[in-house]
Amino acid sequence: MGPFMSPFNNLLCMLLGISFTVWFTLLLVFIIVPAIFGLSFGIRSLYMKMLLKVFKWATVRMERGAKEKNHLLYKPYSLNGIIAKEPTSLEEELKEIRRNGSSQDLDEFEMSDTFYFCRRGIESIVDDEVTKRFTAEELDSWNLLTRSNYNFNHISTRLTVLWGLGVVIRYGFLLPLRVKNFLSEKVHLMCYRICVRALTAIITYHHSENKPKNGGICVANHTSPIDIIILASDGCYAMVGQIHGGLMGLIQKSMVKACPHIWFERSEVKDRHLVAKRLSDHVKDKSKLPILIFPEGTCINNTSVMMFKKGSFEIGSTVYPVAIKYDPRFGDAFWNSSKFGMVNYLLRMMSSWAIVCSVWYLPPMSRQEGEDAVQFANRVKAAIARQGGLVDLLWDGGLKRGKVKDTFKEEQQKLYSKILVGTQEDRSRS
Repeated sequence: MGPFMSPFNNLLCMLLGISFTVWFTLLLVFIIVPAIFGLSFGIRSLYMKMLLKVFKWATVRMERGAKEKNHLLYKPYSLNGIIAKEPTSLEEELKEIRRNGSSQDLDEFEMSDTFYFCRRGIESIVDDEVTKRFTAEELDSWNLLTRSNYNFNHISTRLTVLWGLGVVIRYGFLLPLRVKNFLSEKVHLMCYRICVRALTAIITYHHSENKPKNGGICVANHTSPIDIIILASDGCYAMVGQIHGGLMGLIQKSMVKACPHIWFERSEVKDRHLVAKRLSDHVKDKSKLPILIFPEGTCINNTSVMMFKKGSFEIGSTVYPVAIKYDPRFGDAFWNSSKFGMVNYLLRMMSSWAIVCSVWYLPPMSRQEGEDAVQFANRVKAAIARQGGLVDLLWDGGLKRGKVKDTFKEEQQKLYSKILVGTQEDRSRS
């Protein structure tokens, strides 16, 4: 028995391996790749047309089998119902009933009038137009679902076999593919964790009990585009950001197909009210993933935290602060976007010794009474800087590419003027 079972096991393992390879190849070629590049092979249209042909054959076979067995099939109600009714008014109906009576005037009660109400009452019982609107529609043709007609699949053996095959396909193949939330979360985590391992990233997560929850906003300091990978490998998030071109734009288009990320055009980013509304609508839906936002708006070199934009703190939702700190001894994670493109930067990351970092989930924070959005943002920023051992700066990260605002210059001028005026007053007094 043993010598026989060994080749059998080998053959079974080989068949399983071949089946998995074929299944994965089909999944990659016909689902994953088209989803990434936004392509369509017309498979869904072909699938729909094939189903219609199968339904048509099943209907013809069902009608033939019912006729041979003298079996009455249930047919759906027509639009006019079981009873033919003419669209007439109550007054016209009563006049018709009284036409053969002594009087056709409607100025007094006639015993014959009761016939109208009796007839209408019986019609309502037999052909109830309200109740039948709350039951599943009965189809003229059979779509291989017992829920559309419980009699069709028992008419012939071939139809029953076809229905059974449909059950296997629907529950064994289609249903697992459509469990979107569960599979999407698992696939997201798997993909991000593969990226983490590809970067030889060693991540230490602290205080996981404070991880962001649905309906909240996760804010973190920003050092690198891989901050997203670092956080998303431990939980799923909805991303917020500006639409990019090139490789980053391709990645964004692929991501939004599986998760409700929020991408903005450059013109939309300037509209603060539009941004706030879209963020607010997202967090109101507790079934959606927490939003991941980097309020600095640009990458900082892992030493400091710069000014948080106040937009994400005006929504009124619970904020979950996260501090990220990289260990520069193994590789510099900072992305200097003015010097390196995305592909060049990723190459530098892939050729580093390792990406070592620590992530701290801070307790959730809410806006306090009497606190405006700027004060709330500064309080959250201070907590992140303190936990990550980063320098807390008030400067806007936008100064990386833009000029200093005139308001900052005016503040320094006013301060300098006050000093000069004060010195002059002191001299005059002396």
